[in-house]
Amino acid sequence: MTGESVLSSGLSMAELGQRVRAERRARGLSIERLADLAGVSRSMVSDIERGAKTPTVLVLDRLATALGTSIARLLDEPAHGAMRVLRHAEQRVLRDPSGWERRVLSPVLGDVEFEFMRTTIGPGVDAGEFAPHAPGSREYLAVERGSLRLTIDGRAHTLEAGDSAYYPGDRRHAFANDGADTCVYYLAMELGTPGHTNHHEPSRKGQLDD
Repeated sequence: MTGESVLSSGLSMAELGQRVRAERRARGLSIERLADLAGVSRSMVSDIERGAKTPTVLVLDRLATALGTSIARLLDEPAHGAMRVLRHAEQRVLRDPSGWERRVLSPVLGDVEFEFMRTTIGPGVDAGEFAPHAPGSREYLAVERGSLRLTIDGRAHTLEAGDSAYYPGDRRHAFANDGADTCVYYLAMELGTPGHTNHHEPSRKGQLDD
């Protein structure tokens, strides 16, 4: 469950580990409890916090989800001021050994749990399944090029270039590229909070269709 060089924009594994530890302690969680919530081993959490092991994107996402936050908040400090320009070289990038990349386009904003990202998936690559986020979470996706297989709670939907989709982020969701060309898509994620009830759930007519 580990890979090489997940981060490519200057954040060391020691710094990442310190941030994971700080978020865990701020929530009063033990290493054992965080491991249980994230569905990973205690030794994995301990190694990540010590900077001794590089997590895959999926593992990092599981930890962020278990902490009730986003990967972006684990990678960056909150922005100050009313405006923030993120130059290309300043954006946090995660590269997974399986052949896909996530680039975080949005800054971390105080208590706002929002993430805007650009993902590139190579031909024939399966990025895996992500765990449900907090109740009330929402995700909005748009495919720029290539073909994407988006699977929500086990139901697959094929999206082509120009297609877009919305789905509740508090469901299991997976991404894969079954095509022969690279797929690029944008994803905006708004995290809910524990105990939140989504009163804006779309009717069946408005849900994803194949």
